[in-house]
Amino acid sequence: MRHTIIALTAVSLAVSGCANMDETQRDTSTGAAIGAVAGALIGAATSSRSDRGKGVAIGAVAGAAIGGGGTYLWSKRMQEQRAAMEQATRGSGIEVSQTADNQLKLDIPSDVSFDTGRYDIKPAMRPVLDQIATTLNQHAVTRVTIVGHTDSTGSDAVNNPLSVNRAAATRDYLSSRGVAMGRMSIDGRGSHEPLADNTTAAGRAKNRRVEIFVAESAPAR
Repeated sequence: MRHTIIALTAVSLAVSGCANMDETQRDTSTGAAIGAVAGALIGAATSSRSDRGKGVAIGAVAGAAIGGGGTYLWSKRMQEQRAAMEQATRGSGIEVSQTADNQLKLDIPSDVSFDTGRYDIKPAMRPVLDQIATTLNQHAVTRVTIVGHTDSTGSDAVNNPLSVNRAAATRDYLSSRGVAMGRMSIDGRGSHEPLADNTTAAGRAKNRRVEIFVAESAPAR
């Protein structure tokens, strides 16, 4: 129990010391601390009573190395891709964010993407997708998931396939610009995941969108 308390204290100190760090350093520090706790707990659980202190110490060191190193490598690549995507979409109205599970999310609104009831790529979207394709081709190990959405106009029988067709049209355009088809998967959510109120024109326009998620597998060890 005493060793667990010490390990948890290490996490608290590591996280509290992140205020003046950049994003990569914060992720590394937090990952190392969490890894240390996990390693310490495993070391305690798998060691005999007489060797428990040694097991905790060894587990904590190993866990910190794995947690810190892995987090840094993952975070570094994701930050580079995020910066590239932000530059590629600057001024387009596309929002670039990072999800809780370390995917990059590009939210392409209706004024760039699709008109009501249609899934053909609008002219305003093409140069943006050209830039996105260039960035994806520069980071060839990433996986891409494209999700289409609609507003609430029409029934599920219309909206569900429409949302899939929007995702497919986006995938096909990116493929035509050199992004390997095997890297991309598509999905359609119809009108079931609105971002705004569907009772207003502005809300419906916000809901009529396509989202592109970019993920990268953890490095092989």
